[in-house]
Amino acid sequence: MITVIPAIDIIGGECVRLTQGDYDRKTTYYKDTLDAAKMYEDLGVRRLHLVDLDGAKKSYPANLATLEKIAGRTRLSVQYGGGIKSAEALKDVFESGASRAICGSIAVSKPELFSRWLESFGPEKLILGADVKNGKIAVNGWLESADEGVDGLIEKFLTYGLSQVICTDISRDGMLSGPNFELYAGLQCKFPTVDITVSGGISSIDDIYKLDKMGMRSVITGKAIYENKISLVELKQLINN
Repeated sequence: MITVIPAIDIIGGECVRLTQGDYDRKTTYYKDTLDAAKMYEDLGVRRLHLVDLDGAKKSYPANLATLEKIAGRTRLSVQYGGGIKSAEALKDVFESGASRAICGSIAVSKPELFSRWLESFGPEKLILGADVKNGKIAVNGWLESADEGVDGLIEKFLTYGLSQVICTDISRDGMLSGPNFELYAGLQCKFPTVDITVSGGISSIDDIYKLDKMGMRSVITGKAIYENKISLVELKQLINN
């Protein structure tokens, strides 16, 4: 069964969601992110997707205290991304309790550094964050676009053991319009040794079941849960299938 990874996006320590990555289109759902994390833990969730939106803009992790609190006060396995652009930042993220670190912008701007991290820390601890905007990779909190496509970015790191990729279609993120099924099916087919995690656009439980039938291995969803497009009862049934 496909692994569902609920998302908590953080600005100023609060659980928020952006629409299409726009910082001016923000909705706050939980003042205390630990409340959201504990809710997921109670449902049977094992893995949590934590995104430091402040860190993505500032180019360094800015909500490590939140990570430490969630990792220390729940049994959730936390994957953390946002502003990880130096070895020191990466070390801080792991020391604060993350089991996996998500690296996006640094993999585009300094691919040789990300390659070394894959070799040093191991592919089981590092996730390539491949955010797509108009067919190109978006970096620095989705505020800038690179000239590279997602296929080329993934291929670059295969020889270094890359095994985990989160691909977010920004045009669908927070829109509740359904994911880009064709994009993800194509990526998983082209890179069978890589776990391609679907992110962006999940609108209902049916989207997740369709992704499961397609053979996708994991999916991130946030706004659909917070807006009750996926009920907690549905989520619990899916997780415990």
